[in-house]
Amino acid sequence: MPTKLEARRVGIHYRRQRSGESLIAVDGVDLRIASGEFVAIVGPSGCGKTTFLNAVDGLLPIASGSLLLDGREITAPGPDRAMVFQQPSLLPWRTVTGNILYGLEMQRRAGTESRSTAKRLVELVGLRGFDDSWPSELSGGMQQRVNLARALATDPELLLLDEPFAALDAQTRETMQQELLRVWNETRKTALFITHDIAEAVYLADRVIVFTARPGRVKLEVAIGLPRPRDLRMKREAGFVEYERTIWETIREEVLRSEASPPAAVA
Repeated sequence: MPTKLEARRVGIHYRRQRSGESLIAVDGVDLRIASGEFVAIVGPSGCGKTTFLNAVDGLLPIASGSLLLDGREITAPGPDRAMVFQQPSLLPWRTVTGNILYGLEMQRRAGTESRSTAKRLVELVGLRGFDDSWPSELSGGMQQRVNLARALATDPELLLLDEPFAALDAQTRETMQQELLRVWNETRKTALFITHDIAEAVYLADRVIVFTARPGRVKLEVAIGLPRPRDLRMKREAGFVEYERTIWETIREEVLRSEASPPAAVA
């Protein structure tokens, strides 16, 4: 499969507001994501996962290296990427359909076919009958379905997901994981998923990338050889548990190492 996203020795710095000190958040990340691949990134808290995702979205500048989407340098946000955030952030004065269409309107792409696009996506994310509902009338899981549909409406080349299920209760979270796989199986969008939940990463992804403690580097890549489609009962199988154990041990090793060393500052 052709490469969709490529990171070449990417470094990202950030500045502490109080001291003005510049710290290294991500240092020399190399990775490739193939077209249609679902990749998850995990790692210790504060390892730069979301920072890296924001750079891929064009929201943060990189200090070194290069980020390429379809061979083109990423320098700013663009319609070829769509982000699904942890909080749905739906516009309360817009219906489900209105929220789904918002991205198309911002890109001046809303037209006569927009309503049919929204209706198709409402069906795709399992919200039939809720087209004209307000966000306040929806559960947290339903709001995240709208959030996902809004991202898909612009037909992005790359779908970016920043812990989209972290705020949901455990039962709803597992339901949404299964629903995301169903939607992904139908659209086959290239997806980059950030999570703290190792089991979630293993269940969803074709590959799981483990970042080191800050500054984030790629410590381990695990190809998940579990068959698709995947049922939630797979999480109790021995092969699944072994993937989970390997990744957990790697992250634990990084947490212990980070506790013994201070964060890296820019020289």
